[in-house]
Amino acid sequence: MPRNSSPTLPAAPTTVLAVLRNPRALSIEVLAGIVTTLALIPEVISFSVIAGVDPRVSLVASVVLAVSMSFLGGRPAMITAAAGAVALVVGPLVKEHGVEYLLPTVILAGLVQILFGVTGLARLMRFIPRSVMLGFVNALGILIFVAQVPHLLGVPWLVYPLFALTVLIVLGLPRLTTAVPAPLVAIVVATVITIVAHLSVPTVGDEGVIGGGLPGFTELLVPLNLDTLALIWPTALSVAFVGLMETLLTAKLVDDMTDSRSNKGRESWALGVSNILAGFYGGIAGCAMIGQTVVNVKLGRARTRISTFVAGVFLLLLVTALSGVMEQIPMVALAAVMMIVAIKTVNWHSLAPATLRRMPLSETVVMLSTVAIVVATQNLAIGVGAGAVLAMVLFARRVAHVVTVTRTVSEDGSRAHYSVAGPLFFGSSNDLVEQFSYGQDPAEVTVDFSDAQIWDASTVAVLDSVQHKYTEHAASVTFTGLDERSTALHGRLSGHL
Repeated sequence: MPRNSSPTLPAAPTTVLAVLRNPRALSIEVLAGIVTTLALIPEVISFSVIAGVDPRVSLVASVVLAVSMSFLGGRPAMITAAAGAVALVVGPLVKEHGVEYLLPTVILAGLVQILFGVTGLARLMRFIPRSVMLGFVNALGILIFVAQVPHLLGVPWLVYPLFALTVLIVLGLPRLTTAVPAPLVAIVVATVITIVAHLSVPTVGDEGVIGGGLPGFTELLVPLNLDTLALIWPTALSVAFVGLMETLLTAKLVDDMTDSRSNKGRESWALGVSNILAGFYGGIAGCAMIGQTVVNVKLGRARTRISTFVAGVFLLLLVTALSGVMEQIPMVALAAVMMIVAIKTVNWHSLAPATLRRMPLSETVVMLSTVAIVVATQNLAIGVGAGAVLAMVLFARRVAHVVTVTRTVSEDGSRAHYSVAGPLFFGSSNDLVEQFSYGQDPAEVTVDFSDAQIWDASTVAVLDSVQHKYTEHAASVTFTGLDERSTALHGRLSGHL
C-alpha cells in the first residue's frame, strides 16, 4: 500500500483485554467510537434516501452491523454500517418492485459473502495492484470532500463562522492536547453555540426523521420461490461483491495505516452474517464505511473492537433516547470534520511531480483512470474493478514482449539450436510460432527452454503447432530444458488440444 503523507500511526494497545486494563487507552477507544458515530449519522440518513427506505431503517441496520461486526469481524477498529455503495445498488430494485424485496435480497447477498469468506476467495484481494489502491485512496478523498460541499452552498452566512471554528479546533487542539479527540470537541462546541445562540443553521434533524422508536423485526412479505429468486439475484450478487470489495479494500487500508494484519476471510463471512442480521432487524445491508473508518482510526486513534462496539451502542442511544439532541447538531460541523478527513485521506506523495516522473507511465495511467472512473460513477467498486482490469491488460501487453528467441546453427549445418527465454503464457507465446525458420532449418532442431517456463494451455498449443510445422518440413524438433512443472503440464496436454 502507498506511503501516506502522514507518518505511520503510533503504537497503541491492540487487544481488547489490554485496552480494558489501560484507562487512557479505553478512553481513547470510547471517545473515538463516539466521534465516529457523529460522523456516521448524516451519511447513513442520506444513503437511506438513495436506497428508498426510511432513515430509521438505515440507522437501526447500522447499529446491528456495527455491534455484530465488533464481535465477528476480522479487522478491529473498522466501521461497518449502511453504506452508499449498497444504497446505489438496491435503490433501483426498491423503486421498481418495492421495499418488500429488500429482505430476501439482503439475505441472499449475505449468503454469498459467507461463501466468499469460507472458501478463502478473499485472498484474491492480494492481486489488486498498488496503482489501483492509490487510485482508490485518492478517489475516496475526493468523494468525501465533494459530498460535503453542498452543506456550504446556499446556506445562511452564520454557517461559515461555525465552519471556520470547527476547522480551527480540529487542527489546533491536537497541538495542545490529545486526551480528547479534537473532532468531538469541535462538534460539541459548534452544537452548544448553535443551541445557546439560537442560530438558524441546517442541522442533522433537517436531513430526516430520526426518533420515534425502533422499527422491529423485518417482515417477509414476498414468497420464497423461483420467481422471487429470478428477480433478486442480480441485485443480491451486486450487493455482495460491492460490499466485499469496499470492505476488503478498507481493511487493507487500515492494515497499512496501523502496521497490522487482519483476517480478510473472517471479515468476509462476518460481513455476510452481519448483513443477514441487519436484514432481519433493520432491513438494509451495508459494508465498511471508509471515511468513518478513517475518522475512527486516524483522528480518533482507535485500534480495537471496543471503538466499533461503542459506535454501535452510542448510535442506538442517539436513535432512541437522545434523538432530540442529535437533531440539533449543525451539519456544517460534521461537514468540516469530514473535509479534513478527506484531505488527510488523499495520498499526496503519489501525486507529487517528482513521484509521477519516476513512476512508469502505465501505472500512472491506471491510478488516474481509477480516480476518474470512481469520481464519474460515484462508485468505488466500479472504479477499482475497471482499474484492476486496465492494470492487467497493460501488464499483459508489457510481458508479451519479454520473450526472446535466439537461433544458432552448428558448424556443419546439420543442427539448429533455439534458446527461448521468458515466461510463456497466452499473452507472450502467441507470436512464438513465428520465431522459427521452418523452411531454412536443417532436419534436426533443438529448442532449449532452460530460461523459460510454460504457464498455460495456450503455450502448449503453440508448441504443438511448432512441432507440426517442422513435421511438414520433414524435420524433427526436440524440446529440452523444461522445468518439472512445465514438463508435467506439456506432457499432460500436448497432442490433446
